[in-house]
Parts: sequence; C-alpha cells; structure tokens
Amino acid sequence: MQADSSPQAPVLPQGCTNFKLRQLMRRVANHYDAEMAKCGIKTTQYSLLSHVLKLGPIRPGDLATEMKMDASTLTRNLRPLVDAGWVTLQAGTDARSRLVHITDAGRDKRAEAQRHWKAAQLALNETLGVERVLALHALVDDSLDLLAALPAPEAGHDEEHDTPSRSQVRRAAGPVAGAAGCSRHLCDDDGH
Repeated sequence: MQADSSPQAPVLPQGCTNFKLRQLMRRVANHYDAEMAKCGIKTTQYSLLSHVLKLGPIRPGDLATEMKMDASTLTRNLRPLVDAGWVTLQAGTDARSRLVHITDAGRDKRAEAQRHWKAAQLALNETLGVERVLALHALVDDSLDLLAALPAPEAGHDEEHDTPSRSQVRRAAGPVAGAAGCSRHLCDDDGH
C-alpha cells in the first residue's frame, strides 16, 4: 500500500477566537475574584492599589496611561478606593493638578489582598500546571506583540469593558508564583 502523498488542506481554527478568549478571561477572573472577595476587595481595586503604591504619588492621567485605561474608567474605579480611605486625591504642584496617594490603610489592604492574590495564583498554577501557565504567558505576550500593529481603538472606546486588554489578561494570568516576575508589567515576585 502506498502512503497518501496528496497535500492536505491546512487545519483552520474552529469557533470564534474572541469568544474563546472571553470564556477564558471570565473563568480566570472569576477564580481571582472569588479569592479576592475573601478580603473585601476586587481584582481591579487590587491592581489600582498596586499601581499607586509602585508609581505614586501620580497624576490620574498618568495612572490611566500606565494602566492602559481611559480617564473616565480610572475615575470610576478610583472612587470606591477614595471612599474606603485607601487612596487620597490631593493637590498637585499647581492649583489645577491632583495627585493620587496611597494611604496607610491602603498599604495594609494591598498587603492583605496580595496574600489572597498569591493563593489564587498558586491554585491556578496547580490546576493548569506551571508549564501550561508559562506557555500561556508566552503565547499572550507574543500575540499582543503581533497585535500591536493593528490600529488603536477609536477615541472613547473603553477596552476595559469591551474586550480583555493587555493589562486585564496579564492581571488575570499573573506571573507564575516564584518566577522572576512579569516583563513589561508592574509585577514583582509575589504579583503586582
């Protein structure tokens, strides 16, 4: 018998890539949200506290740029942190500018939340396997680099609520606990 030497059609992905990514993002986000809820904080709030701790005091516009979100989303997400006393908005260098500062209570809440973030990360690593998590990080990073050539979203487009942004995917996937940390992100060995 001869082997079939006819060229085979390339295998194409089945289903919607956007839908599959959203499914993954929801499952991972739900996993982290459930753990973070144990200390009364949302993953978005933890990320904000982490960025303000590392970068602050910082102007809200600069913080929004660093977190790759629009200013209105940042303002909406900062309000609960201000109300909880975890951050303050104080006068900047001139009468028109303001700076976001983390408070002592905010530092304490972030430290408490970091322990829960790490528990969520370790559980995800165990469920998926460290090798798969590392491969996922590499695939996400490579894909984001390739997609960077696409046109930017329209002005006023809020990717925080429409599709997983680079920062959302990285926050959800997080670095592998015990690894050297995330490249191109504000993570340390313990995450964020």
